[in-house]
Order: sequence, then structure tokens, then C-alpha cells
Amino acid sequence: MPIFMVERVYAEALEGVAAASDGINRINDEEDVRWLYSFLSADKRKTYCLYEAASPEAIRVAAERAGLPADEIVEVTERVLPDGASVPI
Repeated sequence: MPIFMVERVYAEALEGVAAASDGINRINDEEDVRWLYSFLSADKRKTYCLYEAASPEAIRVAAERAGLPADEIVEVTERVLPDGASVPI
């Protein structure tokens, strides 16, 4: 299944992210989207999330249902390692 990086921009700093994850995971399951993990910016106003999904549209639908932004969705196919090698995801 394809892997996507999702950038989310929030109007205010995020607080209590863990409390919302159960509902988000339930919606993702219903949309056949798998949240792998996220990075939170230092100012807590952006997240960069890695997802497994059939399409960007599936991620958009899940995000809309969960009340989350999905400002940019980019398919990623390789990792670049510190030694410069590329590895398929």
C-alpha cells in the first residue's frame, strides 16, 4: 500500500494530542487508512504525519471526518539514509 506524508497546519498550538488519537484511529480504520506516526513542530502548530493508504483522497476523507487539516499530502517512495543510499519504503 502507498505511503504518504501529510502536513497539517493548525491555527493554535496543539494540546492533548493523545486524548484524540482513539477517535482518529477509529475513523482511519473505517476509511482503510493507517496512521504510522507523526512529528510535532517546536511551536506545536504543525504536524508531519506518515500514513499508509490507498490514495490521498482516502486520507482527505478521514481527516475531514476527524476535523483535522490536511494541507499537503505527498506520496513518498524512498528513504535516503545518512550514507546517501536510497531504500524503498
